[in-house]
Amino acid sequence: MELIVYWTSFAENKLEDIYKYYLLKANIKIAKELVNGIIDTTIDLELNPNIGQNEDLLTTRPQGFKYLVYKNYKIIYWINVNKMRIEVVNVFDTRQNPRKINMTD
Repeated sequence: MELIVYWTSFAENKLEDIYKYYLLKANIKIAKELVNGIIDTTIDLELNPNIGQNEDLLTTRPQGFKYLVYKNYKIIYWINVNKMRIEVVNVFDTRQNPRKINMTD
């Protein structure tokens, strides 16, 4: 069963925020490389959706969230079997207070 990777609008907005931040604080090359690296990290999910670790901070949610890591970012996702897709719901900067991860929606 091959699933597609679907980015929610919340996750896409997080990517856009990351891009804008590094465009301002560094340069366009670094901003593009970082965002492309985050996206590229999710490519293997289509063939192996269970490669991520369980996200312990979101165990109270019924989705069974998992995550992958790219640099300082956790890419939070879950496997939506009903829609036959892997839903990336957040890109969380691990330098933040971990309690903020509960804002994943």
